[in-house]
Amino acid sequence: MAVVGGAAAPPLILKLLLSLLLCFNYSSPTLIQAGKWEPWEDRYPFIREASSFSSSSSSSNNGNNIKTYDYIIVGGGTAGCPLAATLSQKFSVLLLERGGVPFANANVSFMQNFHIALADTSPSSASQYFLSTDGVFNSRARVLGGGTCINAGFYTRAGPSYIKKAGWDSKLVNESYPWIEKQIVHKPNLAPWQRAVRDSLLEIGISPFNGFTYDHIYGTKVGGTIFDRFGRRHTAAELLASANPKKLDVLVHATVQKIDFDTSGKKPRAVGVIFKDENGNQHKAFLSKRKGSEIIVSSGAIGSPHILMLSGIGPKAELEKLNIPVVLDNKFVGQGMSDNPLNTIFVPTNRHVEQSLIQTVGITKEGVYIEASSGFGQSGDSIRCNHGVASAEIGQLSTIPPKQRTFEAIEAYRRSKKNIPHELFRGGFILEKIATPLSRGNISLVTTNADDNPSITFNYFSHPRDLKRCVDGIRIVEKIAKSKHFTNYTQCDKETLDKLLNMSVQANVNLIPKHTNNTQSLEQFCKDTVITIWHYHGGCHVGKVIAPDYRVLGVHRLRVIDGSTFEESPGTNPQATVMMMGRYMGVKILRERLGRAAGL
Repeated sequence: MAVVGGAAAPPLILKLLLSLLLCFNYSSPTLIQAGKWEPWEDRYPFIREASSFSSSSSSSNNGNNIKTYDYIIVGGGTAGCPLAATLSQKFSVLLLERGGVPFANANVSFMQNFHIALADTSPSSASQYFLSTDGVFNSRARVLGGGTCINAGFYTRAGPSYIKKAGWDSKLVNESYPWIEKQIVHKPNLAPWQRAVRDSLLEIGISPFNGFTYDHIYGTKVGGTIFDRFGRRHTAAELLASANPKKLDVLVHATVQKIDFDTSGKKPRAVGVIFKDENGNQHKAFLSKRKGSEIIVSSGAIGSPHILMLSGIGPKAELEKLNIPVVLDNKFVGQGMSDNPLNTIFVPTNRHVEQSLIQTVGITKEGVYIEASSGFGQSGDSIRCNHGVASAEIGQLSTIPPKQRTFEAIEAYRRSKKNIPHELFRGGFILEKIATPLSRGNISLVTTNADDNPSITFNYFSHPRDLKRCVDGIRIVEKIAKSKHFTNYTQCDKETLDKLLNMSVQANVNLIPKHTNNTQSLEQFCKDTVITIWHYHGGCHVGKVIAPDYRVLGVHRLRVIDGSTFEESPGTNPQATVMMMGRYMGVKILRERLGRAAGL
């Protein structure tokens, strides 16, 4: 227990001390040099508020005093940050991010606050929630660094077959992954819950054990993490430290309204970007007229098709319905959306469980991945007893069938939960995720306001193969929960376990269904308890919206580089490959434009 002046420090004093540490940038990616903390503003001097932007430049060589950029990147997320850092080595780059910085945000920076960041639905939150038409609550990142700021941190590469199918140069891929890993990836200190899952996976035959590896291999493994040994998160935003600070401008709270086009030629030509700053004032950034200059959209699987449609590229009828001038009619924009469905099982224990997010994974031949989290529901001062990955407050506690997950239902659950001892939520979750879902959905515009979410549909389990895989996955989870390693870990005798299970039912915590030999019952369980692990992708597919080089079909000087281009989610968790893609495409663009002079 902390001691101040020889006496035990009350919780209020401890919270004040934490606040002081945050004020001194303890949660930012600081450097210790000569015994001094380096504030993030010193390390990233090129990051500014959007309101500071000026389109005029005394050093402009275009004759009209307007500042232009060789590349304008829309979206400072998982792909956008490494892409900007790489392109800035040789060219001027403007990176526009609608959210703020992650560095002094305790909800982003500390693993212990993972669930709080997702539960925060305020306008300034790093997480923007949305409710798909399926009834499943979900989140989009709204912060520099994108999804790496709000995810569970697990880092694992895509398999060789994925790389080949994507048409990527394997040599450059294998150079690009380590560029990420050397800067922000760590080997985890395996938590007890994660060890129990690892040993149980091996006990039930998910083998061999592949040890600690970034590689995607059948069996059980321990992967990397973007949380360091102190539980501090390292995000894609930190990759900007590798940028050329003289050639990079990063604007935060810069919400892009649309891409501007010159439509006087045979094909529309991207010429600039119109964006709104934190005060609501509008600005326009101009693209250089130099050959090779481009606007690159890296706003994610929801944001990128959304921006294209708001800019006039998409299904003609849908655009005209909202009086958006049609720049290019493309019926495939926003189509083919997919989200990997997740189902979770709660395993109660009779003692404290160390907090952990995903560290170990079972890669099965049944087409499902098995992962785990623990310890996020047992704190008495956790906001409204929020239970992390499976939390009712963010629509993640799958005790209510999707279509019934209204805000009113969640509020009612929250109120009733106040009377339940928080000790009941000691334990953790075993997660079962469908690897390559065949079910497909779409996004469509609701308004022309860039701040509003579009309408999003994933059609979970609409394909029968997805449902069969979920049933197989739940049966694997049942075997894990009954394995000797888990029963040893929980240290519950039968009487105690039965008591915990009965209390958990009363608390509406999701448990293993009782009739797992009944396929029809398990199919209904899968449908009723489906949630998300935020691995949605698609909407700007290769061959339909973009070419293999990621240039938008039918338009000059415009590319899309992010997870919206994926047919499948890479590896067990996509963040490694999305960051790699940003670096990979940055190097590839420089080499195409400069040849050997790229020097990378």
